[in-house]
Amino acid sequence: MSGVEDRSSPADQDVYLRALRAHGSVDWIAFGTFVTRAKVAPLADRDERGRPQLARARWPVQVRGAGGDPMEGATFMVSYLDREEKGTDVNLATHLLVDVLDETIDAAIVISNDSDLALPIRVARGNVPVGVVNPGRSPLAGRLRGLPFEGARGHWWRRIERADYRASQLPKRVGTLCRPEAW
Repeated sequence: MSGVEDRSSPADQDVYLRALRAHGSVDWIAFGTFVTRAKVAPLADRDERGRPQLARARWPVQVRGAGGDPMEGATFMVSYLDREEKGTDVNLATHLLVDVLDETIDAAIVISNDSDLALPIRVARGNVPVGVVNPGRSPLAGRLRGLPFEGARGHWWRRIERADYRASQLPKRVGTLCRPEAW
């Protein structure tokens, strides 16, 4: 977790992970790496159908070259803060496939909407039933879809709703750990 935008985030995450362990809610946590960097890209907006399109110079924002001549249709370039979790999908995929190949699981539940997991989930489905739980608001990534009767059969899909999150909170206090007030 990066503290670039919220300095309390790393400490809050540490309290949460320690509380999960103390509560007995997890057996093991695999960590990825959180990378923050500045990137440069063309400025974009959406067309009337919501598709991305390049933002071009037009009234009321005009662009002029070094000689003062108008530069119609110029592309605006912007620098932006990019935050990305690295390695989590690979860790999850590796453990899923090792557990399937070692035959240490009878079924799996994957909580993700990351389409990079499509191949390992498809391979796992050939051996055990796999439930895919989408933790976000967007529709399930198409590459994570399958059919309930494929492979080992009994696969299912679900989206976590706001009420699910509320109903699954840890207590305000776990041992000596307290839920941060901002939560």
